[in-house]
This record gives sequence, C-alpha cells and structure tokens, in this order.
Amino acid sequence: MRPRFHLAFPVHDLDAARGFYAGMLGCSIGRESDKWVDFDFHGHQITAHLCPDTRPASVNPVDGNRIPVRHFGLILERSDWEALGARLREAGADFLIEPRLRFKGRPGEQATMFVLDPSGNALEFKSFADDSAVFAPDPGVA
Repeated sequence: MRPRFHLAFPVHDLDAARGFYAGMLGCSIGRESDKWVDFDFHGHQITAHLCPDTRPASVNPVDGNRIPVRHFGLILERSDWEALGARLREAGADFLIEPRLRFKGRPGEQATMFVLDPSGNALEFKSFADDSAVFAPDPGVA
C-alpha cells in the first residue's frame, strides 16, 4: 500500500460540504456522522468536521496573487486539470484564482486554480509542465 494523507478541516454546513466535495469534485463519501463526513479525495482521506467558527486564512503574495496560507489540493495530469476547471466553471464554483499559468518558463511552471468550498476553505489544483519539476528549486522565487 502506498502512503495516503489524511486531512481534517472545518466546515459550517455538512450538507453544503457533501454537495461541493461529492457533487462538484466527484469524491465518494465514506463514513459519516452528524458531526463529520469522510471523502475519498483521489485515494486520500479528507474529513469535513462541523465547526460553526470557520475563519478565513491569512494570505501571502505568490507570483502576483494573494494565496491563502491555509489550503490543500491535488497535482493533476494536465488533461484532468483542464477537465476539472471546466466542470468547476460550469457548476458555478467560487474561484478565488481563475485557472491560469504560473511561473511561466521557469522551474516549476504550472497551471493552477484556487476554489473555495462553501465554508471558505481554499483548495488549489495544479498541473506541472514537467512533473519531475514538482520539487525543483527556483532561484527567482523569494
């Protein structure tokens, strides 16, 4: 078995979380209670915990955008990234950062997009021009 990550995060409405993660993103639902729901996030377990106090995260500047410090997501093949972007756009997702290319022509060049779930949690989906550059250093990034 390959390692998988587990991430627990706050949501203010479990039904809205089900609609976003299962409906928009296509995650299957695992175990659940009246306080939390497990989702299969491309083989990784993420758990939405009911929490009425979900505060927006701080931001840092990255390549001309204000990136939420607290976020999670996936690195996808380009065709999967493009299909997800189209599906999210069609479903009326709340894009924090529209699909775009970042670090063009530099190590780590990537297509990226940020969406917010109904509780304001930020998710980033990206696709690298060269998958071997996922951890490549870029002396131009401070």
